[in-house]
This record gives sequence, C-alpha cells and structure tokens, in this order.
Amino acid sequence: MKTHILPAIKLTALCIIFLAVVYPISILAIAQLSPNQGKGDLIKHNNKTYYANIAQSFTSDKYFWSRPSSVDYNAAGSGGSNKGPSNEEYLKQVQARIDTFMMKNPGIAKSEIPADLVTASGSGLDPNISVQAAKIQAKRIAKNRNLYEREINNLIAEHTEKPLIGLFGPEKINVLKLNIALDQLSGK
Repeated sequence: MKTHILPAIKLTALCIIFLAVVYPISILAIAQLSPNQGKGDLIKHNNKTYYANIAQSFTSDKYFWSRPSSVDYNAAGSGGSNKGPSNEEYLKQVQARIDTFMMKNPGIAKSEIPADLVTASGSGLDPNISVQAAKIQAKRIAKNRNLYEREINNLIAEHTEKPLIGLFGPEKINVLKLNIALDQLSGK
C-alpha cells in the first residue's frame, strides 16, 4: 500500500499544479492575444455595450425577432427547457409563438415559419437566426419602417455569415448586428 500512496500524492499534486495553475494561465495568455483580449465580441451602439455572441431580446415589430429563449436571455444561467416534443406545456408555448408570429406577419402560412423562430436553442442564448427566418420577417419590417422590402433583403444578404470554410454549419445571421444595421439604414 505504501508503494501506491506516494505516487498517488505526487500525481495529485502534479494534476493540481497543471490543471489549476498552468492550464488557466496559458488559456488567459492565449485570450490576451485574441481580439478584445478574450472579452468576447463587444458591440457599442447608442451608448450601450452588447455582446454579439449572446442573444438579445427583440420583440418590436420594426426589428428582426431573435430566437426564443428558455432562460429569458439571461446569460448568467444558460440552458434549454428540458421539455420534450410531446410535453403539453412545451407544445402550448410553441403554438403561442406560432400564433403571435402569424398575427404580426399576416399572409404567412404556418408551414412557412422556420423552426428557429418558435423553438428555443439548447443554450437559450443563440444570437443567430437562419436566413429563412430573417427573410420571412422582411415584409413586416419594411412596412413598419417605411422601407422597401428589397432594401431589407439586401441588408439580410450583407449580414449573412457563410459556413466555416464553406463546409461546417449552416448560413446564419447575427440578429443584434442585423438590427443595428437596420437602425443605421433607416436612421432611427
């Protein structure tokens, strides 16, 4: 037994030094070399600072709506709802989101509504929506801002992020960046 205790203590000490000191310091050093020194993608708009990689709540008809959040857009506690697709409460929430969307966007069939506009992401903080989710909102936004739908669609095209090296992931649009550009376009 004595032959195993000393190596176990040494291994424990080595792991503590490496995992509690060396690794965190190396990650901090790498972060300092990145843009914004590891503080995230900061955006300043109207004297406020936002994180582009954390979802924001947009519910006004003159903005692109974000993906719903199961944590009320609270970054301190990200997480999904853990409700399955057969859960009655969950189905009622999704149906209420569909009804609200259809009321605010007349002329759109239920089957045309992208899933990302009525279901929350796994983290509840997804800052992006699909290109389809942005395009389906263009008519409502153009009407509420007295702009041409063509202008809104051009803005969507400009802010579409392509998949990583053209292969990994879908095309997506950061809602915060798109809405800031929308404010700049319409001068509001």
